[in-house]
Amino acid sequence: MSVFIGIDTSNYTSSVAAYDSKSEKMISEKLLLPVKENERGLRQSDAVFLHVRQLGQLVEKVISQLDDVPAAIGVSVSPCDNEGSYMPCFLVGKMLGQALSAAYGVKMYSFSHQRGHIAAALFSADCTYLFDKPFLALHISGGTTDLLKVQPDINKILSVSCIGKSLDLKAGQVIDRIGVMLGLRFPCGPELEKLSHKSDKRFKIIPSVKGMDCALSGIENKAKKMIDNGESKEDIAKFCLDYIQVTIDKMCDAAHKQHPDLPFVFAGGVMSNQKIKTFLANKYNGNFAEPKYSSDNAAGIALLCKIAHQINLSE
Repeated sequence: MSVFIGIDTSNYTSSVAAYDSKSEKMISEKLLLPVKENERGLRQSDAVFLHVRQLGQLVEKVISQLDDVPAAIGVSVSPCDNEGSYMPCFLVGKMLGQALSAAYGVKMYSFSHQRGHIAAALFSADCTYLFDKPFLALHISGGTTDLLKVQPDINKILSVSCIGKSLDLKAGQVIDRIGVMLGLRFPCGPELEKLSHKSDKRFKIIPSVKGMDCALSGIENKAKKMIDNGESKEDIAKFCLDYIQVTIDKMCDAAHKQHPDLPFVFAGGVMSNQKIKTFLANKYNGNFAEPKYSSDNAAGIALLCKIAHQINLSE
């Protein structure tokens, strides 16, 4: 048996993946959780219900494409590896993983959503050799703006330590809040990026960064003032993304000075923004996932499941 199933149930996306270690083929199916117009996200109770409604069809799609029964099941059970990290939506994936584990008579391995993002980026960027080396990772999404030091770990595959973070709003939160203010559909990242391309305005930005920590709530406050002053949607969108880019750059610069020999890996949905990606790739020679593996997905969980099974990791 060479097939490993991954399940991820974040607050934004239901996703199921399968990795075949013989062919090195990844099958990935996912569905966004539907958000009502003018809403900026979902309550956890709604997310749980939507995952329950969507996961069945995703599992059916993935299993119908398999040539073999799974050797093990991998599941994201928490947002990150910090003690006490918890969101109810991950219980849905855990329950499904336990059911598949019992049905197939195979082991289930548990991981954090964050470790799954990092693993997906390593897989997509063709740098899985970094599983055996220390590196820096920037995980930026709707729920996370974390600068991480990642090291190989015999007990967890990857040991993840947060060395910098946003002290208030997360970058993806800011993008979605401003996008909704501008009348865009949640999640707002792709549409906000398109709007920003129509502006050539230059902004003098002084980011709120201290060491490797940042604060991002100022972007939302400034955007509200810009709207009240009648500034164009295009300029507001560009200001938002420019501010996030400058903030990330300053955080990365501080990390690079402290760890000059460690390569960068960039993960999370915000890292699919082409302008930010191009800037960071040129400056830091970083490793990026392609967009479908930047946003929430179960591919990294499937890959971690394969590695855990290979080394007979204890649960």
